[in-house]
Amino acid sequence: MSKVSEEMNVNAVSDVNTVIDVNPSTKVKAATIWLDGCSGCHMSFLDMDERLVELLQRIDLLYSPLVDHKDFPEMVDVTLVEGAVSSHEDLEKIKKVRKHTKILVSLGDCAITANVPSMRNPFGVDAIMKHAYIDTAVTKDIIPNEVVPELFEFSRPVHNFVKVDLFLQGCPPPADAIYFLLTELLEGRMPDLTKVSRLGK
Repeated sequence: MSKVSEEMNVNAVSDVNTVIDVNPSTKVKAATIWLDGCSGCHMSFLDMDERLVELLQRIDLLYSPLVDHKDFPEMVDVTLVEGAVSSHEDLEKIKKVRKHTKILVSLGDCAITANVPSMRNPFGVDAIMKHAYIDTAVTKDIIPNEVVPELFEFSRPVHNFVKVDLFLQGCPPPADAIYFLLTELLEGRMPDLTKVSRLGK
């Protein structure tokens, strides 16, 4: 069994209805992270437009590709995770985030199913790297071994490795759905995402 297989937890869907302890005098601590994905889910987050101003009255965004904080906080109330787990770097990041997050949300189809990153799975890492850096390269015919993280043989969804509390589908999820998710959590409720999912009721 590979080290990656040993790390996987295929029953990692949370069965705990954790809710945020909402206190009007303090802001909810939030974070977003980006694993192996295209950043489309973060773009959809930004598409909440003026509603972001409203949300930021009640949320402190402590860690995100959208803010200039380098270290993940000791504990946050909610983290939105975009992207699949495709490398050791992704795995270490998501394990650390899970340890320091009360409610972990898989945001979008790459986090939920591995979606687009998993399209490479049938071909193997060596073939993909050769195609990207040798066969179709327009610069040096060298496969990098420092700048590019070492890839796992397969891209996998987040819940294969850590417990996930909520799944918000979409490629990307619409801004309205992200807003619904966050406002429900801010009211101390676990959101019923079937109301905003394309696969919902």
